[in-house]
Amino acid sequence: MIFAYRHAFAQLRDPRYRRLLWIGLALSLVLLTALAAFLMLIIQLLVPGTLFLPIIGPVQDISEGVSVGMFLYLPWLSIFLMVPVASIFTGFFLDDVADAVEAEHYRGQAPRSRVPWGEAVSDGLRYFGLLVAVNMLGMAVFAISSGWGIAILWALNGFFLSREYFIMIARRQNDPDAARALFKSDFYWLWLPGVILAIGLSIPILNLVMPLMGAAVFTHMYHRLHPAEATDSA
Repeated sequence: MIFAYRHAFAQLRDPRYRRLLWIGLALSLVLLTALAAFLMLIIQLLVPGTLFLPIIGPVQDISEGVSVGMFLYLPWLSIFLMVPVASIFTGFFLDDVADAVEAEHYRGQAPRSRVPWGEAVSDGLRYFGLLVAVNMLGMAVFAISSGWGIAILWALNGFFLSREYFIMIARRQNDPDAARALFKSDFYWLWLPGVILAIGLSIPILNLVMPLMGAAVFTHMYHRLHPAEATDSA
């Protein structure tokens, strides 16, 4: 795990990888903003425009005020929203990151087949819905638990993220059933890197680059756990 994270950050010296980093950062920011905007729309629909309060009387534009507040607190909301964003990221960008990592560290390996785009996006969206639900619940638990609930959320997100990232990487060389079987056999090595990724995704600003770093980390994890399939040239 330490090897994987160290090499994922060290590869920033590679121009190709830096290009992917900037593209990934922009994609993460766009996806985060879109998800926050969607939540604002839901609030506009659910929160009344006018609320009558005892003594004070009617208070106007409640939903607009809440939406503006959400926009101002976007960095704080990213603590919970960046995990679903990272899930979508795998469908659009994971193959490119894996290609860059393998070109740098695992030359001479057998050619990898890219995951079909439709399958990648489908899997990303499936996890996205689950992770949105988990993290919205996590926001509620966090609010009433004096903060300790974030540890449970990290543990859950660590599992889901490690599963999604690793299986998508394994799919480049294996069929879906074999990729899932590999995750089950390697789970005890993969959960902690997933938790570290979940923690990184909960740190504002840093979390914008963590989807790319996660793809790089789990590419390394796959090759380190199955070294017979590639030769590390690093």
